[in-house]
Amino acid sequence: MSSRRVQRLIAAQRTSDGAGVTLYRSLGQSQFARLDPFLMLDEFGSDRPDEYIAGFPAHPHRGFETVTYMLEGRMRHEDHLGNVGLLGAGDVQWMTAGRGIIHSEMPQQQSGRMRGFQLWINLPAREKMGPAGYRDIAAAQIPEFRDATGLRVKVVAGRWQHDDRVFEGPVSGVSTAPVYIDVELPAGGRFVESLPATHSALVYVFEGELQAESEQGARLAIVRRHAAIFGAGERLEVSAGEQGARFLMLAAAPIGEPVVQYGPFVMTTRAEIEQAIADYQAGRLTG
Repeated sequence: MSSRRVQRLIAAQRTSDGAGVTLYRSLGQSQFARLDPFLMLDEFGSDRPDEYIAGFPAHPHRGFETVTYMLEGRMRHEDHLGNVGLLGAGDVQWMTAGRGIIHSEMPQQQSGRMRGFQLWINLPAREKMGPAGYRDIAAAQIPEFRDATGLRVKVVAGRWQHDDRVFEGPVSGVSTAPVYIDVELPAGGRFVESLPATHSALVYVFEGELQAESEQGARLAIVRRHAAIFGAGERLEVSAGEQGARFLMLAAAPIGEPVVQYGPFVMTTRAEIEQAIADYQAGRLTG
């Protein structure tokens, strides 16, 4: 079984989005920092209310999916379809914008720590103008594995196997067949994952440090707030540093189509972007 090696590292950049939420963006900080079909990955985390309290007031999307994964804090989702969801620690929101959705994501706390991630996954051209959809996934619905060594694995999407046990994430039926796993490793711990050879794959470290093999054959450190893009292969292998590590392991089938983005709209041609803007201005984005 061939092993994947790290092709490049992307350091997350501190930025602001929504109405002034501080976050760290790795994928999506530029058009060159993407990995088909992943468009953007943001980490947000602060115990300062002024860095998150303004939230993300009502805004539109078209042409892709958003996945919000909360680690700490409480966030309320509301959209034009009438969906209302309250995300707490460990909960996931999986939203398909399709032809159009208008939603808000607002903190439900005045103090304390707000921490989590938002991932954008592209949709194939044939699905971009499909119906919008929304799903709340409670923490209790997400399979979790722990052992005496300190290994902890949570499977949001896809499958993960340990010995003779198989853990299936609650998200299925997505055309890009995404794998979304939250992994915590003890010091020196090792994580090996078998993936379809055709899938794109990355890890994003948000606690501690990982080590993996580079394409040049050297051991490479993947430090906190860095995404590591892996090349082709059937097996992804990483190990934790002296302080252990916690990271997201993300993989999915690439779409192989042009990506034209204008803010919250992601289509395949400039004409489609112009149409999305016109539809939104005319109040028919979601029609």
